[in-house]
Amino acid sequence: MLAKSQAAIPPGMAYEPKWDGFRCLVFRDNDEVQLISRNGRDLSVYFPEMVRAVLENTPPRCVLDGELVVVTGDRLDFGRLSERIHPAQKRIDLLSTTTPASLVCWDLLALDDESLMELPFERRRALLEQALRNSDPPVHLTPITRDLAVALDWFTQFEGAGLDGVVAKRIDGPYLPGQRAMVKIKHAREADVVVAGYRLHKNSTPERPLLGSLQLGLYDGDALHFVGVAAAFPEARRAELAAQFLPVTLPAGPSEHPWSHFEAVEGRRPGMISRWSTELKETHLIWPMLVCEVGYEHMEGTRFRHTAQFRRWRPDRDPDSCTFTQLEEVVGYDLAAILGDTP
Repeated sequence: MLAKSQAAIPPGMAYEPKWDGFRCLVFRDNDEVQLISRNGRDLSVYFPEMVRAVLENTPPRCVLDGELVVVTGDRLDFGRLSERIHPAQKRIDLLSTTTPASLVCWDLLALDDESLMELPFERRRALLEQALRNSDPPVHLTPITRDLAVALDWFTQFEGAGLDGVVAKRIDGPYLPGQRAMVKIKHAREADVVVAGYRLHKNSTPERPLLGSLQLGLYDGDALHFVGVAAAFPEARRAELAAQFLPVTLPAGPSEHPWSHFEAVEGRRPGMISRWSTELKETHLIWPMLVCEVGYEHMEGTRFRHTAQFRRWRPDRDPDSCTFTQLEEVVGYDLAAILGDTP
């Protein structure tokens, strides 16, 4: 069952935190466990410690819906979670001990020989609480409330622990696979960022160039840090942007562009992850740089957690005025308290 986005938390529903991890269906049949992703991928091989945890903390035959997450300190860490998907068994075994995952459960779809999907959510939740009454970390039961005021507090407070927002569910609703029967309310913010370069789209040709993404940066002192990309454009708009940027691509030779000397920064731009050699070769720097306004949900370190959404150009702003200081500072929150590991 999927969720549709909404700007405000609707009244009269059940509310849960929105976890930032890998959606996961857990199928357990006695000693057999499968962890299945939203797109049908078997995650069991990548999370052997979670297979063991499911065997120790869930009913012998059940189907659970939830989220795989990795906790670093007092925050969720999606970057570390993504690193868990690795082809080498030796690396998988190492990461299962150095960055172990947790499973946050929020629905029970089957128990023994009975499908529960047609039952109202309120009843499924009660059965889930009973099924996990003796479970221990790293298997967790997500918090729930029917109090809109509490949900509004969660929406603000839980972001400090790395959560995405709030999910609202009909109390009497059945489980509807493939349908957007839940509501997700995520944080939405705006920032003015430097457009320092672009990449062409995979379908771009010399005859019809298409822009793939805008390369975005923010200043920290004199350093322009890479913070992410804006990439969601209709094809006609991609053609317009490519025509706009091709004449201002940075020429070869000495330049004032802050990323023109990236090789002096360990072969990468400031703020960029190390695995970017292919992206580096495909990036075209532009000069003079521009400023645009983008929408974003939240930051992961010094980068946008998801692709930023282009809003509009800001010709009234100078690039060096676009700094990290404009970003909202989220107060930290005790993740262990959300997971129920502390009183």
